[in-house]
Amino acid sequence: MTAVSYPVNEIFETIQGEGQFTGVPSLFVRLQVCPVGCSWCDTQHTWYKNDEQKIDITDLTTKTEDSPTWAEMTSFEILDFFKKQGYTAKHVVITGGEPCMYDLVPFTKLLEANGYQCQIETSGTFEVKTSTDTFVTVSPKVGMKGGYDVLQSALLRANEIKHPIAKQSHIDELDTLLADLPASYQAKVCLQPISQKPRATELAIETCIKRNWRLSIQTHKYLDIS
Repeated sequence: MTAVSYPVNEIFETIQGEGQFTGVPSLFVRLQVCPVGCSWCDTQHTWYKNDEQKIDITDLTTKTEDSPTWAEMTSFEILDFFKKQGYTAKHVVITGGEPCMYDLVPFTKLLEANGYQCQIETSGTFEVKTSTDTFVTVSPKVGMKGGYDVLQSALLRANEIKHPIAKQSHIDELDTLLADLPASYQAKVCLQPISQKPRATELAIETCIKRNWRLSIQTHKYLDIS
């Protein structure tokens, strides 16, 4: 397999707190760089990749707080990192940043060949390049300051649409995206309150019940875990 390199912000083991895999023990691989520019982003430290903030792979093991530092790692080095850290989870979530800025086919195929299940979390603004078995979560980012459009190809590849909302206009944006998709479209739709504020959560619950969609409530934030 080809040894493709990726800029890795952090790798950690935790419980998936969002979407259909909520509660599943997971390995998170967070990649650096995202030009989308979401105003509510809670990982803004991953937006830029500066050479002076590059660190050695071994320094990732001692990274305990959010920072823009990153290590260049091949897919084989990431797999080796899993083993050296003694991680036991077999579900790998590739996130960012914006992971679809990179060709993830070699990485996801390598992980699957070694017994892992892969999931990516993307804004849908870049072409999705993964193995065919990778579970794709698209969290469509509409009208962000980066000026990127949500790609129909990304929505069609999605297994799950996890849409962040705070007000009715966010649901209207999703309706506009879904209206352009074929009637046979089968991706599950999850609504996720952007904050834990009661009104955003109430709106998400009301809409999920009305539309037979699912609620994603960022369980990890309620539990105060990574």
